[in-house]
Amino acid sequence: MNSRSIAIGFAVPILLGLPGYAAEELNTARIEAVTGLKGTWNAMERVFKVTRPRNDVPIRVDAWTMPPFMGLTSWAAFMPGGKAEAMVMGDLVLFEDEVNPVMSAALDGGLSVTALHNHFIFDEPKVFFVHIGGEGTVEQLATGVKAALTRVDEIRATQKQPAKSFGRAIPTPSTIDAAPLATILGARPQARDGMAKFVIGRTARMECGCEVGAEMGVNTWAAFAGTPDDAIVDGDFAVLEDELQPVLKSLRTEGINIVAIHHHMTHETPRTLFLHYWGRGAAEALARSLKKTLEIQASVKPSVALP
Repeated sequence: MNSRSIAIGFAVPILLGLPGYAAEELNTARIEAVTGLKGTWNAMERVFKVTRPRNDVPIRVDAWTMPPFMGLTSWAAFMPGGKAEAMVMGDLVLFEDEVNPVMSAALDGGLSVTALHNHFIFDEPKVFFVHIGGEGTVEQLATGVKAALTRVDEIRATQKQPAKSFGRAIPTPSTIDAAPLATILGARPQARDGMAKFVIGRTARMECGCEVGAEMGVNTWAAFAGTPDDAIVDGDFAVLEDELQPVLKSLRTEGINIVAIHHHMTHETPRTLFLHYWGRGAAEALARSLKKTLEIQASVKPSVALP
């Protein structure tokens, strides 16, 4: 047998998906049954991918009605896992009023949420993308994906068009009392025009070898406005990779909305991610929710040694 015959001999089972190297490594029929979506098998990468176009509400980008083919399709891709039966990665196309309920459904379903951001500007209605991941059994992962998609359907069944606000006006002028919030958070506030802001720094080392901290933007912060009984808080958590999921779960459990998950820097050590949030309620209750989350974050043990 010459080298060309050997190459073909190995390629055939890969391309055709024959036993020993293909869909048999994943229960693809179960993935389709649980998610309710038809999938496609990529034998070269050993990936089974299910998709769902976002065609229930017309989406215009730069005044053009965009077809789902151009990037408005939710998807979840499954492959054999390194530590468990399978792993999943995916991206969910969501409207603003779906983001946090769907994120909670994904987290409660055992999935990780790894990013939240926009892919377009000048889009109407606004579209956001929640990236998911996870490792476990096919059943667990497919069930998590199904739970997230079901939550989308439930929201749109009650309100055809996406909501354009969180629901009620923010009181003005602001009359936040910073003192009890400072006691709860254990941090010194900045105060201005009835508002209060708290900044908690951490450090990272950049590619130049420079150490950067709070003033360079490596910080967690919380800003309060409104009244003591009806306040909003917005801010940013600076988290290490191992801290992201516990912080997300804590904030969502406390009813605080996540509005972005992304990076601010490149080549920093340790790698630092930032999640932006928005909460509404009594100011002291919001501060207690943030304090609880800060304590959970501090309790996370890194999976790798930090420099």
